Amino acid sequence: MDDSNRWEGYGNWRNGPAIRGRHGGALAASFVLVVEVLENLAYLANASNLVLYLTKFMNFSPSTSANTVTTFMGTAFLLALAGGFLSDSYFTTYSIYLISAITELLGLLILTVQAHIPSLKPPMCKSINRNVTCQEVDQGKAVLLFTGLYLVALGVGGIKGSLPPHGAEQFDEHTTEGRKQRSSFFNYYVFCLACGALIAVTFVVWIEDNKGWQWGFGIATAAILISIPIFLLGSTRYRIKIPTGSPITTILKVLIAATYKFWISRKTKNAIENVSRTPSSSTEDEEHATGKAESQTITEDLRFLNRALDAAPAQPRLHCTTKQIEDVKSVLKTLPIFMSTIMLNCCLAQLSTFSVQQAATMNTKIGSLKIPPASLPVFPVLFIMILAPLYDHIIVPFARKLTNTEMGITHLQRIGTGLVLSILAMAVAAMVEVKRKHVAIQTGLMNSKEPLPITFLWVALQYLFLGSADLFSLAGMMDFFFTEAPFSMRSLATSLSWASLAMGYYLSSVLVNVINCITGAFHHKPWLYGSNLNHYHLERFYWFMCILSGLNFLHYLFWAHRYTYKTSEPSSHMEIPNQHQSPEA
Repeated sequence: MDDSNRWEGYGNWRNGPAIRGRHGGALAASFVLVVEVLENLAYLANASNLVLYLTKFMNFSPSTSANTVTTFMGTAFLLALAGGFLSDSYFTTYSIYLISAITELLGLLILTVQAHIPSLKPPMCKSINRNVTCQEVDQGKAVLLFTGLYLVALGVGGIKGSLPPHGAEQFDEHTTEGRKQRSSFFNYYVFCLACGALIAVTFVVWIEDNKGWQWGFGIATAAILISIPIFLLGSTRYRIKIPTGSPITTILKVLIAATYKFWISRKTKNAIENVSRTPSSSTEDEEHATGKAESQTITEDLRFLNRALDAAPAQPRLHCTTKQIEDVKSVLKTLPIFMSTIMLNCCLAQLSTFSVQQAATMNTKIGSLKIPPASLPVFPVLFIMILAPLYDHIIVPFARKLTNTEMGITHLQRIGTGLVLSILAMAVAAMVEVKRKHVAIQTGLMNSKEPLPITFLWVALQYLFLGSADLFSLAGMMDFFFTEAPFSMRSLATSLSWASLAMGYYLSSVLVNVINCITGAFHHKPWLYGSNLNHYHLERFYWFMCILSGLNFLHYLFWAHRYTYKTSEPSSHMEIPNQHQSPEA
């Protein structure tokens, strides 16, 4: 077979060569998008309402429930790093998805059984007084609960770490049309997340609140079960990236080699050679011999790593090529951007915790229709479903014509927009909470479980801002990390988008605990403690989050203005000249 018809670095699902015109393309990626609708339906059907399940049926306190949910969701997203790492190094995105889907299926089965059998849950708490503490779930039942939850987290992590890069790999990055299609794929990936979420926070949440949680878990189980054969239907169309070994090994080798040379230089007190010289002939010969590494000139960014070129021959095992050093630089330069997005995702964590609990204390009726509090995310979800196609088909083409660039709007500009919206969302959330508590005090319902005479649609405002922030930031992050990462590290790099979400959820839990410790030491009662949300100082917590988000945005601007997009080789035409400039974040 003519090698020119093969996709270099890719194979098919039977470990044979991937053929141009037969494997990859928009049709192959469409299977991924359909699967993501079902996967996110299964995940969010429970995650969006889980805080109420833990409070009402497992008898956890509001703060314990909130921390349990954020820790669970944080773990799920953090495990995406493991899914991305395994996809790049030892397995493929194809196999990691299948293993992860089966793992999530097992976890959902456990949760379904527990929700169905009353003896596996604590006694129902029927007190109408919010200040009465109910009997929490005992140790044995808690083990069953957390086993199911964290099997789901393990499965979700593997899917999030493998499915987006699997879909993005279907497009030819060496053509302008292929890169545009890949950018559209990430936009529609977020659109499909919203489609799954829409079904989850409306139909499934209504089922959970009115028919029982066993039905909600059962629907989620069925969704994951259906997604597996749909994914397999696309097997003959997929082009699958061949694993190239551990990216972590490459990163560590370069870092150790650079550190070793620095240590040797200091020890022998020799003058440090000019490390920006052209690579040695042995390095060039090795790169040409492999036929896979492009000829590169060492750059001046992160000059400390350039020392790794001089680590040989004293330590042959630490020999690094120019391409390996430049690959590690590409990864390290994205880390400040990654760190800047954590605070944004800490704000997003409130959508699944305190915001739901706020709505649960309010009037959730629209006319004669009673809306479950966990269905509040329907507002940002609908907005994302409307805005995502508009962004892809109207805003981006207009921006391309206006700026005369391939991207139109840079990745970092998208992420920066999300950060600004998250600041506004926290300010709105604080003002709404002040209004909610004012109504509770005026009506004398501070200690009652009766709904407050204020519509829950007030809380929808913060959902709208945070949903918009999610659209801009998540698609921007995935596209940014995938595009800027070396070929051998793309799944791992794309997983940084989910790791940012994870750390945001963890940070939310940490902030709640730290604030309670500090305020408990200086006041009679901590801000966020007890079983009665009306006695919380939630508005102060939201203002604190708003201030932190503002400081974080300044930190982001510092790095975004200094970031230079990856320069590609002429043969690949990865980016156009205008994109090599620092973004206007």
